[in-house]
Amino acid sequence: MNDSKHSIITYCIRVVRKKRMLYALALLLFLLIAFYLSLPRALFRAPYATVVTDCNGNLLGARIADDGQWRFPPLDAVPEKFRICLLQFEDQYFYLHPGVNPVSMVRAMVQNVRQKRVVSGGSTLSMQTIRLYRNKPRTYFEKCIEMVLAVRLECRYSKKRILTLYASHAPFGGNVVGLEAAAWRYFGHPSAQLSWAEAATLAVLPNAPSMLHLSKNRELLLQKRDRLLKRLLDKGKVDSITYDAALMEPLPQEPQPLPQYAPHLVSHYYQTQRGAYTVSTIDKGVQTRVEALLERWNDELLRSDIRNIAAIVLDVESGQPLAYCGNVRYHQSGSGNQVDIIRAPRSTGSILKPFLYCALLQEGTILPHTLLPDIPINVNGFTPQNFNMQFEGAVPASQALARSLNIPSVQMLRMHGLPKFHSLLRKAGMTTIHKPAAHYGLSLILGGAEGTLWDITHIYRNMAKALLEKNPIPQSPFDPAAIWHTFEAIKEVNRPEEIDWRNIPSIQRVAWKTGTSYGFRDAWAVGVTPKYVVGVWVGNANGEGKPGLVGAKTAGPILFDILNLLPSSPWFAPPDLIEVEVCRQSGHLKGRFCPDVDILLTTPQGATSDPCPYHRLVTLTPDHRFRVYANDPNHTEVVTKSFFVLPPAWAWYYKQRHPLYEALPPFVSGSTAGDYVPMQFIYPSFGATISLPKQLDGSRGSVSFRLAHHDPEATIFWHLDEDYLCLTQDFHEVMITPQPGKHIMTVVDNQGYTLSVSFVITE
Repeated sequence: MNDSKHSIITYCIRVVRKKRMLYALALLLFLLIAFYLSLPRALFRAPYATVVTDCNGNLLGARIADDGQWRFPPLDAVPEKFRICLLQFEDQYFYLHPGVNPVSMVRAMVQNVRQKRVVSGGSTLSMQTIRLYRNKPRTYFEKCIEMVLAVRLECRYSKKRILTLYASHAPFGGNVVGLEAAAWRYFGHPSAQLSWAEAATLAVLPNAPSMLHLSKNRELLLQKRDRLLKRLLDKGKVDSITYDAALMEPLPQEPQPLPQYAPHLVSHYYQTQRGAYTVSTIDKGVQTRVEALLERWNDELLRSDIRNIAAIVLDVESGQPLAYCGNVRYHQSGSGNQVDIIRAPRSTGSILKPFLYCALLQEGTILPHTLLPDIPINVNGFTPQNFNMQFEGAVPASQALARSLNIPSVQMLRMHGLPKFHSLLRKAGMTTIHKPAAHYGLSLILGGAEGTLWDITHIYRNMAKALLEKNPIPQSPFDPAAIWHTFEAIKEVNRPEEIDWRNIPSIQRVAWKTGTSYGFRDAWAVGVTPKYVVGVWVGNANGEGKPGLVGAKTAGPILFDILNLLPSSPWFAPPDLIEVEVCRQSGHLKGRFCPDVDILLTTPQGATSDPCPYHRLVTLTPDHRFRVYANDPNHTEVVTKSFFVLPPAWAWYYKQRHPLYEALPPFVSGSTAGDYVPMQFIYPSFGATISLPKQLDGSRGSVSFRLAHHDPEATIFWHLDEDYLCLTQDFHEVMITPQPGKHIMTVVDNQGYTLSVSFVITE
């Protein structure tokens, strides 16, 4: 019986012991889990300042954190001088303890009891990091929590990481938080460049930032710094010469302003990557030189009340900006200087014309020097004018581009097709073209759409990149062969420099284009070399126009001043081209009757373009005075000659600038010319819609009809609908005031040739 009772008791004891062990294990597991989860995944969740550096790590600028603190994003490592100073001042045994230093804790308790006040906390850097994270009132219970969490911190992070956490979030007085912000605010340079005196000053500041800072207790701060320097000398961390030099360094007088380079770019990153540390592609050296240059030009242009300038320099190889000047004098208010023009949509003027020229070359519609019409046109009321308000009749395409003639450009857009060009611009990278092609119309090529300096400069860069690689690139819809001829054309644009740059081999070759928007509101210039693309905009941010605001006169000189700051490079090597024979006068492929031929290297598509349509084999009398019909039985003795014959309207303007242009002789009396018509309406075009505004006195306005005739001595008889109007000689122009509605103007010359044009008059 006793044995049974003993067995039962023994069993109960074993059960109780097992339960206690299980409880103990459960409690231990709970404590381990609680210990593991005691720290959040991200220790600090404070907002950070937005910091932007150049490609070499030089600070360009910063924007303060959302809580009003200058708190830079966390460091990757603590500079060696500051690390040594900090450990000597705060925690000499940092690398030996597990987060809590028992010796320091006991020593602090003894000191506090003896002094009957808190004179030492005994906290390690790990504990101070936890205190920064928790930001709780300092009590004995809170100290115990800090000790536990400090050990947990040591289990999670390396000593190096704990140092960076502390240095990045320690208070340094006022609204300055973290070592890097303190180094810039107090000493004006990064923490990596701290002297021993500066590092010692920053090492002692977090110990009591509310009591010690530059404007309060400066003498006490200086004493603590010097005692730390003496300790460094005693420990052999610095030599006597370094120590003496450090003692002579004064404390900074007041916080310094942060650098303000590329402020518009810094603001862009503040809006798009707030709180981040961004290493940009900007080269500070290039940036500062460009900014200084723009400020000098701003002083000059202010005399004409032109207040804003923007410029960007792109590296062709990478496509990234080396200089970004969104405007001048960022901190000056009242003149729109805070507007980042580089990313602001502005009327493009003529800056898009090279893209259209390149597209036409690429599809083989034209060759580089194909003649284009330069005569008055009216397309549904749209009547573009050249900048000089003159007409040349016909102009080679390359010259039309180099001289930025508007009418040939509109004619090229009609040849290429408005929807196709609209699509090409979007594909090339213009992000501001949101509306359908019909909304812009033919004015698209003259500034009818808005673009940004960022987009347009990058399109030119992509063209340069494709030409360098001699292969199309995904970012560009243009073929290298077409790009080559485009750059060759705009390389010939007259420069603002008063030198014969074409005959000086050492001068950098530049393909460049200017643009001026309607109303003289925007002046553009973009220049391309094999290494750089520079874009410049000049104007007023509020859109106010000024008479002298012309791309070639304002943006162009600035462009070349910027290019002169950059290293030069050899010109682009030509891509693979095809050799063709072209008519010297028309620029088309050689036709059957072209007498003078040149050899041209062109795109593969150009080899399939149209042959010359202007050289005709004309049958003449033996004395060359008259033309005769080729099969006229009344004239058996004839000769033939090749003539360069432009359409009458083209020829009327063309011969005014080309006195050697040879007009066709008149037909001999009694000869018939088949379907030949020797005249052409200059204005209006067939089917034109003409609006007649009222005059100041309330009367209806008039419209001028102009006609060109191959024979300068011809007499023209004018008829409106069924009514005879008048006759003209020499200069064929009449002014009439038709009633609203559809009409037909018919002209008959003295040889019986007839020509008609229909038009519509609207109020």
